[in-house]
Amino acid sequence: MAKISVLILTYNERVHIARCVANARELGEEVFVVDSFSDDGTPELARSLGAHVVQHAWENHHARQINWAIDNLPFTGDWIFRLDADEWLTPELIQELRQRLDHVASDVNGIVLRRRLYAFGKWLRWGGQDQVYLLRLWRRGLARCEERWMDEHMVLASGRTQTFQNDFADENEKPLSWWIVKHAGYAVREVADTLLDRRRAEAAQTLPQDAADRRKRWLKWLLYSGVPRFVRPTLYFGYRYVGRLGFLDGVPGLTWHVLQAFWYRFLIDAILYDVERRAKLEGVDPLTVLERTYGLKAR
Repeated sequence: MAKISVLILTYNERVHIARCVANARELGEEVFVVDSFSDDGTPELARSLGAHVVQHAWENHHARQINWAIDNLPFTGDWIFRLDADEWLTPELIQELRQRLDHVASDVNGIVLRRRLYAFGKWLRWGGQDQVYLLRLWRRGLARCEERWMDEHMVLASGRTQTFQNDFADENEKPLSWWIVKHAGYAVREVADTLLDRRRAEAAQTLPQDAADRRKRWLKWLLYSGVPRFVRPTLYFGYRYVGRLGFLDGVPGLTWHVLQAFWYRFLIDAILYDVERRAKLEGVDPLTVLERTYGLKAR
């Protein structure tokens, strides 16, 4: 069987790390945790469960942390699997990887997997949440993470991807207040990418290789960005909650789509509006205002 090394990034993930590491070790014995100096006991707990823990200061950029790990950790696996601390692999996926990975074509260098999202204790099967596919497994040395502030994807150096049938799960157990604070920060990062994309002549060349990821990126650039601000979050929420039947997931579905599809997207538009308003008054670049106001070194 092909050897798989698992990569997990952490910062104060004690609530998730035991589940994540124990689950990852069902897939492969080599589990690396790159921790950003947690103070809640995450590194100690991960070590006690057999993970190799390495400390690396957080550079406030997810892609850079992933690429640092790719460049510096002594992976020995034929394949590398990136797993977030709040994620886990279904038994069906583990079995599928054991059975199929040795038999993929030689030019298949990445494996795309479907994400199974849990919110408020419920598996969200509607609203388009069951159709999110991500490149999470790649041959060692043949992928890097694209340098974006948000919506970053793994990009293969060569070869093609193949999509497997079974899921990995995203199930965060932290309180809603944590999610809101995190997404407020994400909104600033989305604005940074929006402003940077306006000046990136090579933006179209940074599309992810997987077809589903490319489609999502193009829809975001060409369709969503063309709808008037503050209108698009409302339309997007309606599309997911009504058009994609998100209401069938009950109260968890309602809460998730209001927060993730409407509130979060509205917040992005509001920050972008405020940054551009201030930039116009001051006669400066909006990126300058964003960096000064939010302390994000976007460039």
